[in-house]
Amino acid sequence: MYTEPKDQSIVDYNCWPRLSNQGKKLKGDPISLGVSFFSRGSFKFINQRERGPESKRSMHKLALLALCNLLVCSINFRTTEARIRHYKWEVKYEYKSPDCYKKLVIAINGRSPGPTILAQQNDTIIVELKNSLLTENVAIHWHGIRQIGTPWFDGTEGVTQCPILPGETFKYQFVVDRPGTYLYHAHYGMQREAGLYGSICVSVADGVSEPFEYDYDRSIILNDWYHKSTYEQATGLSSIPFVWVQEPQSLLIQGRGKFDCSSAMEPNVCNATNPECSPYIMTVIPGKTYRLRIGSLTALSALSFQIESHNMTVVEADGHYVEPFVVQNLFIYSGETYSVLVKTDQDPSRNYWATTNVVGRNATTPPGLAILNYYPNHPKRSPPTTPPSGPFWGDLNPRFAQSLAIKSHKNFIHAFPQTPDRVIVLLNTQNKIDGRTRWSVNNVSYNFPHTPYLIALKQNKTHLFNQTPPPDGYDFVNYDIYERPNNSNATSSDSIYRLKFNSTVDIILQNANTMVENNSETHPWHLHGHDFWVLGYGEGKFDINNDPKKYNLVNPIKKNTVPLHPYGWTALRIIADNPGAWAFHCHIESHFYMGMGVVFEEGIERLGKLPSSIMGCGETKGLHNP
Repeated sequence: MYTEPKDQSIVDYNCWPRLSNQGKKLKGDPISLGVSFFSRGSFKFINQRERGPESKRSMHKLALLALCNLLVCSINFRTTEARIRHYKWEVKYEYKSPDCYKKLVIAINGRSPGPTILAQQNDTIIVELKNSLLTENVAIHWHGIRQIGTPWFDGTEGVTQCPILPGETFKYQFVVDRPGTYLYHAHYGMQREAGLYGSICVSVADGVSEPFEYDYDRSIILNDWYHKSTYEQATGLSSIPFVWVQEPQSLLIQGRGKFDCSSAMEPNVCNATNPECSPYIMTVIPGKTYRLRIGSLTALSALSFQIESHNMTVVEADGHYVEPFVVQNLFIYSGETYSVLVKTDQDPSRNYWATTNVVGRNATTPPGLAILNYYPNHPKRSPPTTPPSGPFWGDLNPRFAQSLAIKSHKNFIHAFPQTPDRVIVLLNTQNKIDGRTRWSVNNVSYNFPHTPYLIALKQNKTHLFNQTPPPDGYDFVNYDIYERPNNSNATSSDSIYRLKFNSTVDIILQNANTMVENNSETHPWHLHGHDFWVLGYGEGKFDINNDPKKYNLVNPIKKNTVPLHPYGWTALRIIADNPGAWAFHCHIESHFYMGMGVVFEEGIERLGKLPSSIMGCGETKGLHNP
C-alpha cells in the first residue's frame, strides 16, 4: 500500500493533475487517473495486457487508491490560500549514469533533476538547504522568481549572497507571487551543469481561470550533458592556451539520455543496460489534452523539441500567457520555459518518439530521445518508426520566426511605458585579457567581487568594487559587427549599472562576430529580479534612430530570458522598480564564467536590514549567523 511520505521533497509529483473548473471535479475516469499518477512517479507500471484477472483487479484497486490520494492532495492544493511549502534538501555528490556513462553528479536528496517545487500563487516557499558537498560551496538561484522584498534570497553568489559553505544549512524563504513555469539551479561557478537543477510549477489562485484548458499537467527539463567535470572545464577556459569545452556528449530529457558506450575511452564506466539511462517515458491517456511545461537548462546548446506526429500549441512563456500559436518544433534556449498543449489524438495502438536536437551549432551531440506512451501500450515498447530528424541546425529563419511569433495573450497585456528614460546598448563579443580569451559586453569582461554587491551597496562599502560606471554603448559608427574584433583596449571590471528607481530602461542586446572568423553565436540572456517586455528583434547592426520605430508597442510578451540571434539585435524594456542588485547575463555556463554579464542596482536604500545568513565572505567575515 502506498503511503504519503512525511517529507514532500522525497517524491516528485511532476506537477499536479489539473482540477477542471477550479476544483469542482477531476477530468478522466478512475483507471486513467490512477495509471497517470503511477506512471509519473517512481512506481512500478502494471500492464493489464500481460497480467491475469487478479492483476487487473489489483490494478483497479491501485488506481482507485491513487485517485483517492489525488483527490485529497489536489483539493487541499487548490482550496487553501497562501500556504507555506516547506522543503528540506541535502545537496551532495553521487555517482550516477544519466546517459549510461558513470560520473559524479550533484544531487538533491539523491536525485537529479531535483524535486519539483509545487505551489499556488502567493504561497511561501521555504527550502532548508544542507550543503554536503564537503569540498565545495553552493548557492541556488530561483530562476524566474522576482524575489520582491527578498532580494537576498535570489541565490546568486557574489551578487546577492555569500556561498553556502560545506556542512552548513541555509534557509531560502520567498513568495511565488505569480503563476507559471519556473526553474531552480546552482549559481556558483559552473555547478549547474553537474546536475543541480529542477522545476517550479506555480498554479493560479483559487477562482482564477487560465485562458486555455487541459486535463493533465507535466513538467520536462531539457539539458545537455558533459562527461568532464566542471573543474576540468573551468580550468581549460581559464588556461593559456585556451581549451574550449567542446560539444556535450549527450542530450537529456528529464534527466535521461543515451551515450554510445562503444565510444567510451575508459573501460567499465559505461553500461548501456543501466536502468538509470533508459528513456524518459511519459504515459498518456488517449483523447486527452496535456499541458507540458518545458524548460531548458543547457550549459551550451540551443535546442529544438518535437513529439512525433503531434502538434504543440504554445500558451505560456516564462510565466506569461501567449497568444496561442502552433508549432511542430519548439525552439528553446537555456533558461527559457514554455507551456505547450498536446492532444493525444493519434493512433492509440502504438507509442511515439519525443526528440530534442541541437540547433545553432554544428554539433556532434546525438539527439535526445524519450517515449510518449499511449496507455495501455507497454511503456517500454519502442515506437515502430525511426525518430524524426530535427530541423537543420544552421537554419536561422524558423528560430527567428518563432521569436517574432511570441506575443502577449490579448486578455493579458500588461500596460507599460511607451518611452524609456534611458537606453543601454550591450555589444556581445569577445576579447583577450593577459592572453586569456574572455567574453565581453561593450568590450568589458565581468568579474565577481569578493563581497556580494547587495551587502556592499547596503552598507555603503564603495571601496569593494569599481565605482566607474560601465559604458552605456559602444562605437556605433565605426564598429563592424561582421568583422573579427581587434579589442586592443580590452578590460575587465566589477563595476555595475546604477538605475534610477522606478525609471524605464531600454536594453538593446547587439550581437557581433567573435574572435573566430565568420562566427556569431546565439546568446540566451536572463535577467534576475524582473520580467522585461520584448520589444523586437532585428538583423544586423541596431539603428538607434530608426529601429525603435519598428518596436511592438501593442502586445509585447514579457519574459525573463530571451535569445540574441547571430549578427542580430534584441530590444527589451524594464521598469527598475524592484530594490536590489540583479544579475543580467548570458545563460550559457561557459560564457558567463568567461565574463559575459552585468549587474543592475536599483533602490538599495529602500531595503531594510539584510539577514546575516547571507554574509560570511569578503568583508562580511565574522558577521555570518546561520
